[in-house]
Amino acid sequence: MSIESIPKFTDPAAKLWAAIPADKKKLLLANVWCGSCRHSVIITNFTGAVKAGDLLLVGLCAECRGDVARVIEMG
Repeated sequence: MSIESIPKFTDPAAKLWAAIPADKKKLLLANVWCGSCRHSVIITNFTGAVKAGDLLLVGLCAECRGDVARVIEMG
């Protein structure tokens, strides 16, 4: 894995992400809505932060390279 492909997370976000099983992570990353493509896509080059107690992933659409985001409710 190259250094460019390692996601950047805040410390609290990294702890929440680490608590998610690997199979669930794959599903979450492959099911992100892209407003430009108008369908579910894979998120790439993403970062992670905690917002209001939930995990927020912000990155790029694998198809059009537009901005996409995924909120993972942790409550």
